[in-house]
Amino acid sequence: MQNHYLCNMTRCYILFGSNQGDKEALLEQACLLINKRCGMLVERSSAYITEPWGFEAEEWFLNELLVVETELLPDDLMDELLGIERELGRVRHPEKKGYSSRTVDLDILYYGDQIIHTDKVTAPHPKLHLRRFALEPLCELVPDFLHPEFNLSQKQLLEKL
Repeated sequence: MQNHYLCNMTRCYILFGSNQGDKEALLEQACLLINKRCGMLVERSSAYITEPWGFEAEEWFLNELLVVETELLPDDLMDELLGIERELGRVRHPEKKGYSSRTVDLDILYYGDQIIHTDKVTAPHPKLHLRRFALEPLCELVPDFLHPEFNLSQKQLLEKL
């Protein structure tokens, strides 16, 4: 598979989530694989333990924000992240509607300050402003970063929630 590269590095904000298996070990493995395949992992938020969002589950989630400098184009970055999810045991069931428990979930929250709508990537993440578990780690690392569509900081988005 040939990757397409940008000339410049783009700072991306990726949310890690897991509510199955050894969550801490899966996070560490995801970080190593992201650093190897996607670009340089430059910063990580604290870990947040959060209730499942949009479905019922016994196990709560471990969430952490990963900041990555990448040369990959958005679709190529998503392909790599989906490959990492599969490698770490995530099985998607397209026939099932809604959310379910998972070993690993890697979501692109922001791809720089760009607004992206492709078949594979929507950035900013379309439900970001509705999710405390995404906004809290963003506020920890980049509270003043502006959402390019709403023109509000992460701190302002969290306050509105």
